[in-house]
Amino acid sequence: MKISKTKNFVVELHHDRRGAVLLYATIFGFIAFSIVVAAVSGYAISEHRASVYKHGREMAFQIAEAGVNYYRWHLAHNKEDYRDGTASSGPYIHIYEDKNGTPIGHFSLNIIPPLIGSSVVTIESTGWLDAQPNSRRTIRARVGFPSLTDYAILTNSDIWIGDTEETHGKFHSNGGIRYDGIGDAPITSGVPTYNCKEHHGCGAGQDKPGIWGTGGPQSFWSFPVPVKSFDVVTIKLSDIKTGAQPENGGLYLTSSGKSGWRIRFRADGKIDVNKVNSVNCNNGKDIGSNKYVNYCIDIKTVGTTETRDMPTSSYIYVEDTVWVDGVVKGRATIGTATGKSIIINDNLTYTAKDGNHVLGLIAEQNILIPYNSPNNLEIDAAMLAQNGAAKRYFYPGNKRDNLLVYGSVISSGVWTWSWVSGGGEVVSGYTNTSMTYDVNLTYGPPPGFPVGSEYNLISWEEVD
Repeated sequence: MKISKTKNFVVELHHDRRGAVLLYATIFGFIAFSIVVAAVSGYAISEHRASVYKHGREMAFQIAEAGVNYYRWHLAHNKEDYRDGTASSGPYIHIYEDKNGTPIGHFSLNIIPPLIGSSVVTIESTGWLDAQPNSRRTIRARVGFPSLTDYAILTNSDIWIGDTEETHGKFHSNGGIRYDGIGDAPITSGVPTYNCKEHHGCGAGQDKPGIWGTGGPQSFWSFPVPVKSFDVVTIKLSDIKTGAQPENGGLYLTSSGKSGWRIRFRADGKIDVNKVNSVNCNNGKDIGSNKYVNYCIDIKTVGTTETRDMPTSSYIYVEDTVWVDGVVKGRATIGTATGKSIIINDNLTYTAKDGNHVLGLIAEQNILIPYNSPNNLEIDAAMLAQNGAAKRYFYPGNKRDNLLVYGSVISSGVWTWSWVSGGGEVVSGYTNTSMTYDVNLTYGPPPGFPVGSEYNLISWEEVD
């Protein structure tokens, strides 16, 4: 009997141990399951938070973009209002609403007005959701009026580009073009055909296509296209005269009582001014004339030098003929009185070709290169001959090597730096010329130069 009881006890004990193992397995299984569930739940929560954060960042970006679009709209209706219709300097904070009109965020605007002589406005917009104020995004956009003079060469007359000449940038003539040189941008004419004259190598006159010649690439040629109105590019010199008055921060030079004035720009930002007391004359002739005359446009003697600061208004107005040369630091425009011309006396360059330094030359009559010009001449400027031409007279046997123009040439009359024989050989003026458009002029033309009336988007970027 005792033996039987002991056996049963052992069997029962054995059964109890199996139940304990199952219990342990159940407990540890539950713990493992809980850990997995917690991990999955944590991951899901983390993913949800990341998704919410990402959505908030994306919404902040869209709100910032809405701020840029708002101020572009504002400028379209108030072109010179850089204070968001207020008297304060900003920042300007606006509520952003969803499609149902419920406020969900804000954008803050910082508006940087254009520099003197520029039309470029910088818009910085920072957007955020009210529910996630730390998820901010900032967009910076630059808008500006494009210059109406964004051409390497723009002329109202027929023109001839010789086989030793190059043009870099857009080129347009309202007349015909004989093009024997090399270009790298659109070359356009406002006429389907024209009568090419003797001074452009066509004898007594021949009917030619709007653009013709041995140059190219001809894939850049296009004619006829709409003519460019010179009423648009005609500067109101009276406005420049007003801006040049001393009380407006300008430089105003009255009639010299002599031959005119010389203005020499200096690399330190100063300007040296002299009266031109006397000039040398040289025998030559003009385009379309067989008559030789004495052109008295070379400086012989000058008076005492007066040193001036670069005008804060950037305007210089001269009631006389003006000779100009030197190294330009800053931004300026020179305008002349009725009947007066501007003469490039020597090399005229920028301290750097980075858009921070620009010179406009606006002659009511001609922009001229004199007889005793440098053998290698560089002119960095946007030049406009309103009622005359940009040119060098024909001086028999007076040849020079290289002319580099960096900027723009706008000439109402017939433009030329070089004179050639019937066989195409340069016999007077510059043998090799290169015209390169300064791309900085598109949105940063010289003060007083004409610009368009609608803002264009120049650049757009997200900033940290």
